[in-house]
Amino acid sequence: MPNPLSKLIPYVVGEFPKPFLNLYEKMVIPKDTNGKTIKESLWKAYEFGTVRHQGQKRRSGKPYFSDHCLQVANILAKWKMDHITVMAGLLHDTLEDTDTTLKDLEDCFGEDITRLVDGVTKLGNIEFSNQQEKQAENFMKLLLSVAKDLRVIIIKFADRLHNMQTLEYMSKLKQRQIARETNDIYVPLAHRLGMASVKWELEDWVLQTLHKKSHLEIDSKLKSTNRQRSRYINQVISPIKEELKKYQIQVDIYGRPKSHSSIYRKMIARGKTFEEIYDLFAIRIIVEKVEQCYLTLGIIHQVYSPIQERFKDFIAMPKSNGYQSIHTTLIGPRGHMVEIQIRTREMEQTAEIGVAAHWRYKEGKTVTADLDSNVKWLRELVTVLQNESSDPKEFMNLLKIDLFDDEIFVFTPKGDLIQLPLNACPIDFAFQIHTQVGLSCLGAKVNHKVAPLNTILKNGDMVEILTSKNQQPSYGWLKFVTTSKARTNISRFLWRIEKKESIKIGTEILERTLRKLKQFKLLKTIKESYEICGYNSTEALLGAIGNGSITVRDIFKKIRPLNENVLEEAKEESTENFIDFARSSAKGIKLQGIKNLMVNFGKCCSPIPGDDMIGFITRGRGITVHQTSCKSLPLLSEDSDRLIPVEWDVSRKDLFAVQIKIVCEDRKGRLKEMTECIAGENINITSVDAKVKDGVGISLFVIKVNNLRQLDRLIRKLTKLDGIDYVERTGR
Repeated sequence: MPNPLSKLIPYVVGEFPKPFLNLYEKMVIPKDTNGKTIKESLWKAYEFGTVRHQGQKRRSGKPYFSDHCLQVANILAKWKMDHITVMAGLLHDTLEDTDTTLKDLEDCFGEDITRLVDGVTKLGNIEFSNQQEKQAENFMKLLLSVAKDLRVIIIKFADRLHNMQTLEYMSKLKQRQIARETNDIYVPLAHRLGMASVKWELEDWVLQTLHKKSHLEIDSKLKSTNRQRSRYINQVISPIKEELKKYQIQVDIYGRPKSHSSIYRKMIARGKTFEEIYDLFAIRIIVEKVEQCYLTLGIIHQVYSPIQERFKDFIAMPKSNGYQSIHTTLIGPRGHMVEIQIRTREMEQTAEIGVAAHWRYKEGKTVTADLDSNVKWLRELVTVLQNESSDPKEFMNLLKIDLFDDEIFVFTPKGDLIQLPLNACPIDFAFQIHTQVGLSCLGAKVNHKVAPLNTILKNGDMVEILTSKNQQPSYGWLKFVTTSKARTNISRFLWRIEKKESIKIGTEILERTLRKLKQFKLLKTIKESYEICGYNSTEALLGAIGNGSITVRDIFKKIRPLNENVLEEAKEESTENFIDFARSSAKGIKLQGIKNLMVNFGKCCSPIPGDDMIGFITRGRGITVHQTSCKSLPLLSEDSDRLIPVEWDVSRKDLFAVQIKIVCEDRKGRLKEMTECIAGENINITSVDAKVKDGVGISLFVIKVNNLRQLDRLIRKLTKLDGIDYVERTGR
């Protein structure tokens, strides 16, 4: 419990402690709020934290509360956060590092602060199998907390920032571990929340930790060239200032060096030395009103020649994190490129500290409509990740997809603006519109022209999605989609299909094996014994049999051990029958010189002679052949011992089914032209599915070919037909 006499300290001593006063002076007190009340509340939290953390030391030997908790609160005050957030910053480690309970906090400070402190508190007593799982679990909890109150992540950033500033006292291994986590998670998340200054500082600390030598070299060269850069900045700025004076525009204009990490990335990406990089700084112009941004832009372009392709208007089209500014790159003195950023003061504040700048204290509630829209992506991400599998690796991969920084802006036919990550394709766009639109996506028009679904979209593209109720996602889509929403929904759909197929196959394997063992009467018993085998339903058990995770013999051993002789006889009989069946199911595949094995071809990629391929031993089903590039190749990393090299038996003349998709302009006689072209190559058509939508014809042909060379020749000839937009092999 806090010392009851501690509240009297300010009155006994005559003043509050200096560290506390320094903190209070940094805070912005709303005009409609009683400053004295806030000061008393803040002192209560300060005194509570001091008592609870009494005797605790950091690795540096300094008192824990004053050297960490107080510094986190100072950072939050610097960001102009409300007093509730600053108080939570003072108390953020009390639940984790002291004997303080949630009830203690709630009794003293109320529900709001307690919820914030609990949201920031790290997972403590939970056991994790590995570091990656721990990282995923921790961050999932963080995201769920953020979805309820954004102040949680802001406090967490302040905590992480101060920890990075004092990282030198940790072991080298721990330093690198924390730095990598910061780089993987907190840096991109800071970007997406618009907290640029936090992002830059975290990046620089990461660089200093992971690439210390490079950081020192860049820092040294920046200091040595500081005077030279200052002279050049003044040379650029002077004519701009003179011209702006003529129009009586009041501006703040200054040059700002780019962060060490930004320079380092440029050196790595461009393969250049420090001396070869000229855009080491950006000139920033701050005006009062939005209209002055555009007037200033026009004036600057009269002074210096702009580079057209490097102009971006983030005022008209703000980034998803709320960032607004005009960026233009000019040819400055001596032919050097100079980036200029033009924004209002409010935009400047938002650009520096992102969502924290939107925070407005009002009766304890701070979420505004604008703020909520800026983090809509975060809440959508939480929803997607909550519905995703519990695999930590997959979770972290999906997370990183949506946190990476670059984005583009595309439009619907109605003119609605859709934000997508860089390298997004029409399928990403379709899922952004609606999940069902994505699942039934048949084709796309980009800028009124039919385009393949793997087309990389660009800024300003107008995209129209063509749908069909008979269309389904394919594994090939996973090769080029970029958003976690698209990837998750496609994977979930394909998983459901695979699950149904596995259950069906598992049922067939179980019944056939029981008949061979003359134990068919045990069918019901086995189906009801799923819990003994470690599964939660009969369907799960049958699916496991179907995908090879468990065999019928394994089940026998668990539920009803048979006489060993019976098992051996059954094994021999089963083996002989397998060989007989295998050799009757030959499809032109050789294994180590042995022909005529039981072969199944993966429906996901449908390999044909000429494709690079690999075999996967499936328990009870022989060998399933996939293309080596097939994304659905099961258990590739975990069960590599079940992968075997296979090759085509070129002496065979078997025909192989393959599906091609033809997109073309709709006109009379089009289908006849395509079928005649296929027939001209002596290729048989087994099925055709042709549809027309909005003047675009989409035809799916299933044909029988001998090899890849024959297929490629056919695709080339079809592409040359008049009015054909493109032809592609599907199901790969």
